[in-house]
Amino acid sequence: MPKPHEIPEIAGELLDMSRGYLRQRTVEPAKRLGKVAGKGIGGAMVISLGAFLLAWGLYYGLVRLFAEAVSDSQWWVVLSRLITALAAAGAAALLFSRMQSDDQPE
Repeated sequence: MPKPHEIPEIAGELLDMSRGYLRQRTVEPAKRLGKVAGKGIGGAMVISLGAFLLAWGLYYGLVRLFAEAVSDSQWWVVLSRLITALAAAGAAALLFSRMQSDDQPE
């Protein structure tokens, strides 16, 4: 049993130990999680920008191809937009199906 004059010292140690445990178990993992989440969001932004530029390049490549190969009708531009939309939807469906598969390595 502690003596009465030791109780404030023991309470102070308990408070310091509780703060250290709280910092170790909550604050530090939250900081690490924030760093990982920031990198994930940054990577997603870069990948989505790349996908957008790839689709844009496909569209303008098809417009130029159809303009040189066939007449200068506006319907070829519509066909270029349709082909680009289908290609982008196919790529999105492929990525979505790969993300949903159960055979992912851990």
